Amino acid sequence: MTRTDTPPAWDERTQLTTFLDYARATAHAKCEGVSPEDARKAPLPGSPLMTLSGLISHLRWVEYSWFQVVFLGQEDEGPWTDEDPDREMRIAVDVPMADLLDQYEEQCVRYRKLVADHDLDSKAQRPIRDGRQVDLRWILLHLIEETARHNGHLDILRELVDGRTGA
Repeated sequence: MTRTDTPPAWDERTQLTTFLDYARATAHAKCEGVSPEDARKAPLPGSPLMTLSGLISHLRWVEYSWFQVVFLGQEDEGPWTDEDPDREMRIAVDVPMADLLDQYEEQCVRYRKLVADHDLDSKAQRPIRDGRQVDLRWILLHLIEETARHNGHLDILRELVDGRTGA
């Protein structure tokens, strides 16, 4: 996995996809080499679901939701329920980190192709909560923001669970 924040070209699509891939690779790097026990630790007393495993699972399922459910209009088969809206974070502690990272990367490969095959102005099949239909460009920008924000959480959690900084 290569991390770069300098796009190979300056067109809009390349910039957006490069930054999303950079954020994805950063999430991956922040979890490399973590022990199984540390991947499941929730060191913040007020956030019992905030684990490295939980956040990687969340990032995977957030992309699923935006690309497959909202953009493509497919049925939502995510792990969450009305009773347990954060279930993707809860169930992740039972999955090895290597498997979570592999699942996330396999999905990212599919979504890179989906993005390459659609115009940035393509509208989502499903509206967002306020009734508007966003375009693919908006989804990419949102995922860059979402992934980058959670990278900050991953950074803090990693330092708390085993002292590792950087990446």
